[in-house]
Amino acid sequence: MASGERSGGLMSSAGLVRYFENEDQRAIWMDPKTVIAFCIVLGVVVQTLNFAYA
Repeated sequence: MASGERSGGLMSSAGLVRYFENEDQRAIWMDPKTVIAFCIVLGVVVQTLNFAYA
């Protein structure tokens, strides 16, 4: 295996991931704590319905 073949995987995938530093003004922004709280409440509701109808 040539040395160029090994590094070819990293070079070809380097352009697939892009990171943007600026934030879009039209984007929806939520506090991470709100997302965690919503997920916990949704999990409790699903478990409650599972126990009620199982």
